[in-house]
Amino acid sequence: MTLEQLYALIGPDMKAVDAVIRDRLHSDVVLVRQVAEYIIGSGGKRMRPALVLLAAGALGYQGVRHQEMAAVVEFIHTATLLHDDVVDESALRRGRDTANAMFGNAASVLVGDFLYSRAFQMMVMVDNMRVMQVLSNATNVIAEGEVLQLMNCHDADVDEARYMQVIHYKTAKLFEAAAQLGAILGQASPEIETALAAYGMHLGTAFQLIDDVLDYSGQEADTGKHIGDDLAEGKPTLPLIYVMQHGNAQQAACVRKAIEEGGREDFPAVLDAIRNSGALDHARERAAQEANFARASIQCLGDSNYKKALLQLTLFAVERNH
Repeated sequence: MTLEQLYALIGPDMKAVDAVIRDRLHSDVVLVRQVAEYIIGSGGKRMRPALVLLAAGALGYQGVRHQEMAAVVEFIHTATLLHDDVVDESALRRGRDTANAMFGNAASVLVGDFLYSRAFQMMVMVDNMRVMQVLSNATNVIAEGEVLQLMNCHDADVDEARYMQVIHYKTAKLFEAAAQLGAILGQASPEIETALAAYGMHLGTAFQLIDDVLDYSGQEADTGKHIGDDLAEGKPTLPLIYVMQHGNAQQAACVRKAIEEGGREDFPAVLDAIRNSGALDHARERAAQEANFARASIQCLGDSNYKKALLQLTLFAVERNH
């Protein structure tokens, strides 16, 4: 199933979210508009805003606040991308030059700040303390995750537990917040809110684990980024950690050297070690586990097409090739 089919149920809402995004991107400062529109307009799966809409729909929410909150979540995500690409010195995202490659690091960082602050302006306008608690907490945890990842770079002793903590903070937290926001807007019970938050966290974890797999198995035309970027940045992701723990001595030594030194020189040898050690299968199995946890988390929801879409989203997260 494609994302387009999954999103058919929320098509009008997604269009309304795009309209909110365009409206809220307005700034009298030309460069702010240029950079923000460039990154927002460069595509992306829009999974986080879709989660807000689907979760709210599953709880029978009637209104337009979920469209505002979906736009807020997308702004926060986009701000993290702008800052991420500067930190990682990335040149390609979604098949296009990154904003920092186009406009420079300074503009990217500052427009990222603009998007964060605009997101907070929008969440204050909703005038719901629970919404502000969830989003402010998520934004803070994401920042901690970025720093954790930075500390892990070029550290070949990072184990699976440390790496999973980075995923939970850096990626899964915003998925968790998005699903939780839908529950809050739908005035769900504390149990249902907790269930949807857990769903989002497990879905986000599965999504990131498949991103790790695609960094060593995907096609550049599909993924929209340079294959092997993680290795070049010295990031010890799950496939690499698996090789060091379960590969033979030669494979482990090759991966350790690549993580500690960074760069792409060792990429062919690392790729060979990853593919011959079962590392990709292990990462896929972990992603499938997380998807199962996500599905189990929302069994308490009443049956609806929105619930079906949430369940199907877990399959897309682990079966995708981009």
